Amino acid sequence: MTKQITLDDIVISITKKKIKNLHLKIYPPDGTVKISAPLWMNMDQINAFVLSKSDWIKQQRTFFQEQRREPSRAYLDQENHLVWGNPYVLNVIETAHRPKVDMQDNHLFLHIPIGANEEKRAMILHAWYRDQLKQAIPPLIAKWEPCMNVKVEQFFIQRMKTRWGSCNPRSRNIRLNTELAKKPFTCLEYVVIHEMVHLLEPSHNARFKSLMTEFMPQWRFHRGELNQSGLS
Repeated sequence: MTKQITLDDIVISITKKKIKNLHLKIYPPDGTVKISAPLWMNMDQINAFVLSKSDWIKQQRTFFQEQRREPSRAYLDQENHLVWGNPYVLNVIETAHRPKVDMQDNHLFLHIPIGANEEKRAMILHAWYRDQLKQAIPPLIAKWEPCMNVKVEQFFIQRMKTRWGSCNPRSRNIRLNTELAKKPFTCLEYVVIHEMVHLLEPSHNARFKSLMTEFMPQWRFHRGELNQSGLS
């Protein structure tokens, strides 16, 4: 069951589910607000909750709406594509051989099957970004495990719409956004440290921030750098 309520001019979707707690989420790029509420919760209770979070909702919507978004790509010759924070000029090469991506000087050479459409080109380049992260992440984990005295069991790379990474302290697994291969390498290291610190402190409380400062004194700068660049 889905209903809508408004907070000033903000439309909020309410969905009742078989869950224990109420969940509020705000999605980029335009700050869409959605709430999942337990079946037993009535609309008066939900309205009261929304009013209690009104300032935070407006702040988060403003944040998302003011973020710079990467322009859409068609994967054509002479487009600029980012690798580790630096722009590279794309050169598309049709080939009968296996698709691949080469990087030389300030150029990315995208070798594609003859007649490959935009979706296929995007898939090839996306796979290459994943490979860059697969190579870059293990040395960072190995670097920080002895410093933090923690152990990461596994890491995963995937597309994420709203976050740069996540951590499951129980399984000791971390997940990282494929988009990080486009950002400065220091931003990747910041996210790796951030998720590994969650193995010591699951929440974002004062202890978490203290640990972040201990391991990476400039972490707030890198967080701001990521937030300003935005997700694709």
